[in-house]
Amino acid sequence: MLGELINPYYLQVASFILINIILGLSIYVTLASGQLSLGNAGFMAVGAYTTALLTTNYDVPLIIGILTGSLLAGIFGIIVGIPSLRLRGVFLAIATLGFGEIVRVFLVNTESVTNGAIGISGIPQMGQEILSMMKNVGFDPEVTGLQSNQFVFLSIFIILLVIDIFLIWFFIRQKHSRVGRAFSAIKMDEQAAASMGINVTYYKVLSFTQGAIFAGFAGAMYAHVLSYISPADFSYHRAVEILVFSVFGGSEVVGGAIFGASFLTLLPEILRVISDYRYMIYGVLLVIMMAYRPQGIIDEQMIRWMKVRKGRRRQYGTGSK
Repeated sequence: MLGELINPYYLQVASFILINIILGLSIYVTLASGQLSLGNAGFMAVGAYTTALLTTNYDVPLIIGILTGSLLAGIFGIIVGIPSLRLRGVFLAIATLGFGEIVRVFLVNTESVTNGAIGISGIPQMGQEILSMMKNVGFDPEVTGLQSNQFVFLSIFIILLVIDIFLIWFFIRQKHSRVGRAFSAIKMDEQAAASMGINVTYYKVLSFTQGAIFAGFAGAMYAHVLSYISPADFSYHRAVEILVFSVFGGSEVVGGAIFGASFLTLLPEILRVISDYRYMIYGVLLVIMMAYRPQGIIDEQMIRWMKVRKGRRRQYGTGSK
């Protein structure tokens, strides 16, 4: 019965949505401190290629490869973030975009290590590794009515879902913490924040590093879900796509990145006929959003309105009883 309800294709699409949510959150935390970055595709590539090379060539366990890729991306975030402190707006965007292109060109030209433009195939697939581990302890997915491929994609989906729930909880807590308030103050007015005793340098590098770590983590998960990566996966288009997730959904709130990543990942799948034109669609959506709703679909005002409406419904419901 369970096997009849689970479609591997839908689970794979859902898994890509969850990975893109992590990417949306990675740019959200950078924008939260007022920094416009287009380097997350580069950080994603660092995480993906690090874990791919470690697990493929050196038989490093998946979890070690993923964590190493994430941490290395964070180190690159610090290296890029500190010199970029004096840059703002479009100048910071150009500098970080340059970093992403440097990473991509490096991956293309180091054929002896990265296979160049061909990419790396045969990367250990997370679901297959879980299936092998479960079979080694005597568990057969067919006992639950699942085929092997269904179990593989279901296990990936569940792991990503748990990770996403944790990250959403983390960012919501951080937003209402001292760190989140410091990010908001810096975004509103950097000089005023500094005059109030906020260490602007520390918090800007912190937000930049957080964004790099989570982008690298998403890249590592992407590599172990797809089992194949190439430099084309981390091009300029990917950088713009990640930015659009948060800008379209709403860069002020965590829910904006979640909505933007989910909607814009699902849209090409629903409209398969126009999937090849998704970057044109993204451009049109950005122009429309900047003209009519620059804060994105979801913002603080909408969330407050929804909370008030929900409270009124509860009040009326209690009164009617």
